[in-house]
Amino acid sequence: MQLTSVDWLVVALYFLFNLAIGFYYKSRAGKNVNEFFLSGRNVPWWLAGTSMVATTFAADTPLAVTGMVAMGGIAGNWLWWNFIASGMLTVFFYARLWRRSGVMTDIEFSEIRYSGKPAAFLRGFRALYLGVPINCIILGWVNLAMVKILQLVLGVSKPQALAIVIGMIALTSFISTLSGLWGVLVTDLFQFVIKMGMVTVLAVFAVRAVGGIDAMKAKLALVDHARGASQGSVLNFVPDLHSAWMPMITFLVYISMNWWSTWYPGAEPGGGGYIAQRMFSAKDEKNSLLATLWFNIAHYAVRPWPWVLVALASLILFPGLADPETGYIRVMIAYLPPSLRGLMIAAFAAAYMSTIATQLNWGASYLVNDFYRRFLKKSETERHYVTASQWATVFLTIVSAVVTFYLDSIAGAWKLLLVTGAGTGGVLLLRWYWWRINAWSEVSAMISGFVVSLAMQTSFGLDRDQPRDFAWIMIVTVSITTVVWLAVTFLTRPESKDTLVAFYRRTHPSKAGWRPIAKLAPDVRPSTGGLSNLLDWICGCLLIYGILFGTGKLLLKEFASGSLLLAMGLAAGAVIYWDLSRRGWSTVVE
Repeated sequence: MQLTSVDWLVVALYFLFNLAIGFYYKSRAGKNVNEFFLSGRNVPWWLAGTSMVATTFAADTPLAVTGMVAMGGIAGNWLWWNFIASGMLTVFFYARLWRRSGVMTDIEFSEIRYSGKPAAFLRGFRALYLGVPINCIILGWVNLAMVKILQLVLGVSKPQALAIVIGMIALTSFISTLSGLWGVLVTDLFQFVIKMGMVTVLAVFAVRAVGGIDAMKAKLALVDHARGASQGSVLNFVPDLHSAWMPMITFLVYISMNWWSTWYPGAEPGGGGYIAQRMFSAKDEKNSLLATLWFNIAHYAVRPWPWVLVALASLILFPGLADPETGYIRVMIAYLPPSLRGLMIAAFAAAYMSTIATQLNWGASYLVNDFYRRFLKKSETERHYVTASQWATVFLTIVSAVVTFYLDSIAGAWKLLLVTGAGTGGVLLLRWYWWRINAWSEVSAMISGFVVSLAMQTSFGLDRDQPRDFAWIMIVTVSITTVVWLAVTFLTRPESKDTLVAFYRRTHPSKAGWRPIAKLAPDVRPSTGGLSNLLDWICGCLLIYGILFGTGKLLLKEFASGSLLLAMGLAAGAVIYWDLSRRGWSTVVE
């Protein structure tokens, strides 16, 4: 793809603007670690929520969606659409609790919910495990996507593309170390506007290239014929449950088990990682809830269709690609007007840098707040910890670049994290609502989930890349892990009453699962409205699916069903607004 001097000027201006934001927030971020990692807990909902959306819109995301569509049509997106239920659970049952906890990271939660050496071990282990290997796998697959993009767009070799990516990481790391979370949040907002604008423009040109929506549907019918009837139509929103890529058992695992039982970055059961970090940074509980609600609406209902339309067009324009994920980039190279190429490169850079900046800041918060400060240097100055945070960011930058060399597939890394985190979700959800869970519950869930998943793939020869094998890995891992952590919970002592009462006073969880502790703190007003939260959760899922599928049907000119689905989604949204306004935005009765 040929780039003009104007294109390069646009790209240069984009990078300069990001640098300017970094320098603008430099002095503010350098005050203390609370400013560096949480923006002083003073972020409005729209900025925190948009930052969550921008972070989950990485350079790999359009490519991954293109690969899913190539594999299973529109329905291929159920690999991530199933997490809608988890996202809505976080909004209505956990966002306010997280904000109320007052912690800096979700890992710090371990030592306010649990006590003693098991709690300290859990905090230190999770800080290192999630902060370095897991975080760097995520960074690695984001780097890999950017390498693929640069190879095709600039016509360079993989080592040359990786060298450019390392330069971009260095720049992002520099901005992140300068400005902390404030810089990340503001650049995320700027980058999200660029990304969404340009992927929408590309979708328009992609549809035009195949002759419009009607022509696209007709040509995709030929694709369906070539694929065979057993695969189902490319345009189906729900998979054919007899297909090889999504048999019934696999689909049932996704919609009934995967969303609540598996730890996955950005969709942690009950919230966690950078999603929790944004909730902590919000001004108050109302802003925390609204930020998470806006994130889920934008993430699942607003963003997907520009990607999906380009992916569908790529099946027609570039059939039979050995690497179907590159179809998205090929459409961009072949059909985007030269006048917009610079902006599109800037959009991909924005997608890449927004995710990298967040992962670096989030990972550094684990290493510094939950390991270095907690276990190694407990009484240093705030300036010392800010400097340590900056060096941690540099360390993660270097390790992630090395990891990129060993990754071949974005989807493969994604599935690796899914099966590795299987089975831990139950304890992560219930630790807020059941007093009996202790530190050993979490430790045993993490260890057994990893061991069982590994054994299923090595000793029993199941392949996580095969749909049926993936389903059985999940079923067996979640079942055994749940039995293990429940047994460990009842065979070990509960947490001390002092710790449990302090946690109850701090977060005001629902009284239902905390009755023995609530009796020791009769002055505390617990959270109320459990049934209302359940109603809001159901309506939240209907809201997202209604807007998502309704928009898709309208784009495909199925106006009656599209309008009906949109109306359902908007009606569900109205119920949520009415209920939250009626009860107030905090579920604690004051």
